[in-house]
Amino acid sequence: MNQNFVLPKIGELPVLASIESICKFEKVPTQVCENAAEGAKVAADLVVSAINNHNENRKFALGLSTGRTPLGLYNELVKRYKAGEVSFKNVEVFSLDEFYPIEPGNPQSRNHRVYQELLNYIDIDPANVHFPDGTVPAENIREYCKEYEQMVNGKIDLMIMGVGELGQVGFNEPGSYSKSTTRLVQLTYNSRKTQFQFFSNPNDVPKMAITMGLETIRSAKKIVLMMWGEDKAKIAHDLIEGEVTENHPSTNLQAHPDMQVIIDEAAAQELTRVKQPWLISPPEEWTPKLIRKAVLWLCSVVEKPILKLTFQDYISNSLSDLLDRVGRYDQINIRVFNDVQHIISGWPGGKPNADDSTRPVPSSPYPKRVIIFSPHPDDDVISMGGTFNRLIEQGHDVHVAYQTSGNVAVNDDVVLQNIDTAREMGFGHLGDLFDEIREIIASKVPGLPEPSELLRFKGAIRRAEARAACRSIGLDDRTNAHFLNLPFYETGGIKKGKLSDEDIEITKELMRRIKPHQIYAAGDLTDPHGTHRVCIEAVLRAFDEVKDEPWAKECHIWLYRGAWQEWDLSVADMAVPLSPEEMIRKRHAIFRHLSQKDIVPFPGEDSREFWQRAEDRMQGTARIFDKIGLPEYQAIEMFVKLL
Repeated sequence: MNQNFVLPKIGELPVLASIESICKFEKVPTQVCENAAEGAKVAADLVVSAINNHNENRKFALGLSTGRTPLGLYNELVKRYKAGEVSFKNVEVFSLDEFYPIEPGNPQSRNHRVYQELLNYIDIDPANVHFPDGTVPAENIREYCKEYEQMVNGKIDLMIMGVGELGQVGFNEPGSYSKSTTRLVQLTYNSRKTQFQFFSNPNDVPKMAITMGLETIRSAKKIVLMMWGEDKAKIAHDLIEGEVTENHPSTNLQAHPDMQVIIDEAAAQELTRVKQPWLISPPEEWTPKLIRKAVLWLCSVVEKPILKLTFQDYISNSLSDLLDRVGRYDQINIRVFNDVQHIISGWPGGKPNADDSTRPVPSSPYPKRVIIFSPHPDDDVISMGGTFNRLIEQGHDVHVAYQTSGNVAVNDDVVLQNIDTAREMGFGHLGDLFDEIREIIASKVPGLPEPSELLRFKGAIRRAEARAACRSIGLDDRTNAHFLNLPFYETGGIKKGKLSDEDIEITKELMRRIKPHQIYAAGDLTDPHGTHRVCIEAVLRAFDEVKDEPWAKECHIWLYRGAWQEWDLSVADMAVPLSPEEMIRKRHAIFRHLSQKDIVPFPGEDSREFWQRAEDRMQGTARIFDKIGLPEYQAIEMFVKLL
C-alpha cells in the first residue's frame, strides 16, 4: 500500500556522466534508489541471485543485520520465497549482534523481529539459524564469543547490513578497533537512546551487547550495506566519500574488495552527485531550482551574499557551464535573488485583492478552506505553529487533523498525575480508578502492547492537550479539530501496522467533507518505517483517489518539516516570516502539550525541548536569508509545494 513518497527532483545527474567521474568522489560502489522500497528490491535481487548461484558443496552462509533498516528487504525476500523464486533450505544465517543479557524469546531481543519479519515465513531449517546467545553465563561469555567468531570469520558468503546514526555497524561504536572480533561490548549512551523506543522503561534498555567485530564483518566474501532516510545522509557521505576514521566505524569497510552500498535519495542528499552535481558533469538542463541550488552553494563557499558574487567566483568554483548556458553572472545573481525573494510571504493563504503574479499562493479564492494534517497531536504547532496562527488571523477556514493518537508517547506517571488532579478537584470516585490504573501499570510486560485501559487515558490526555493548543492560537477546537485515530497506529506498541484501505478512507472522508483549497502535511523523509512517513503516504494516497473531484482541482499540497530539520532553501517554495510575538505565541501553543515536556529518558548531547529545537531551527533559517542578502527576520517557517 505504501507509495514511498519522494520529493520532486531539483536536478539529476546526467545520464552520460561517466563512472570514472563519479568515482572521483565515491570510494565504494553505490546505487541510489528512488526510495527505500526500491532499494529493498535491489538488495533482494542480490540476495536471491547469490543464493541461487551458490554451487559449492556446503550451505550458503548469510549474515543478517538486526534493527529497522533491513525490514523492507526481509519483507521482499518473503515475497520472493512465496513466489517460488528462492529457497532457503540450503541456507544458514548468522546474526550480527544481540543484547546481553536477554532471553531469545523476549520481544525486545534484537533478533526477535528477524523471526517476525523473515524466518517464520521461509523454508529455513531452524538448526541453520545462528544468533548470539544472550543467556550465556557471564563467566563463559569470553569463550562463547571466541566460538562464535570461529563459526563466522571468513565463512559468510553475503553479509547484509545497516548503519547506525553515528556510523555504527552492529554494535561497533565510534572508536572501535579496526581489527576487533566478536566480543561483549558496553553500549554507549547514543545506542541505548536509540533502542529506548522499543522499551517501556529506560532502565530496561540493556547496557551490554554481543557483536561481530569490524574484522569479522570484513571477512565476509561480499557485503551489501543499506541506508535509508535523510538522518543517514551525513553517515552515507562519510562512508562513501570520506576518509577512514575510527570515529565512523562503517568507513573501515571501504577497503572491502566486494561491497555494494544501496541507499535511497533521502540518504544520498550529501553526496556530491546530488548536492553539487555540476562538480561531476554538466547537467542536462539548468532548471530554475538547480540554478538556485548552485548559486546558494556558491554563496556558502565564498561567504558572500547573492548580489556580491563575481564572475571570478563562478569560474573558480566549477560553474563556468552555468555562465555559458544561462547568461552573465550579474544576470544570474539578480535572477536568483528575485527567485528567493518571491518565495517570502506573510500571507500563506494568499493576500486578498493583491497582485499575486510573483507570490507563492494565489489571492483567490478568499478566504480559503485549509486542512493541516498533523501526524502526532503536537506536530502542527511544533512544525508550523506560526503559519497555523497566521492562517487563522487572516480569516481562513482552518482545520487541523491529528492523524494518530500519539498515546504511546505519554509517560505512565503523567496518567496517574492527571487522574490524581481530577480526584483532588472533588471527583472522589476517581480514587478507586487511580489505584486500578496504578495496578495496570505495575503489571505491564516489557515488549508487549500497552493495556487498552491505559492507552485510553493516554489518548485522552493528548487530545486535551491538542485542543488546548488549538484554543491558544485562536482555532475553535469544538468544530475545527479532528482526531482521525488512523488504525495503522493503534497497535498499542512501538511496532505499527501497515497503511490500509481503512486509513485511506478516513483521510478521504475528511478531505471530501472540508473540500480544502490548501492541504499542509508533514513531509518527512527520515524513516521509511516511521509514523511520519506513513502519515504523508496516507495523505497522498487519499488525495490521489479524489484528485478528479472538482474541489481537488483547486487544491494544493504544502509540505512542512519537523522540529529538527528544515527544508533546504534550494527546494523551498514558500517562506513565512514570523515576528518575535508570533514566535512567543507558537511557543505557548507547544507548551500546552505538557505530557511531552521535559521527558528526556536519556539526557545527553541535545537536551533541548521541542520548542527550543523549533525556535533554533526557525532562527537558523532566518540567518540564512540574512547571509545571502535578503531581509533579516526574527524567524522563518518554510514549505515545499508538492501539488
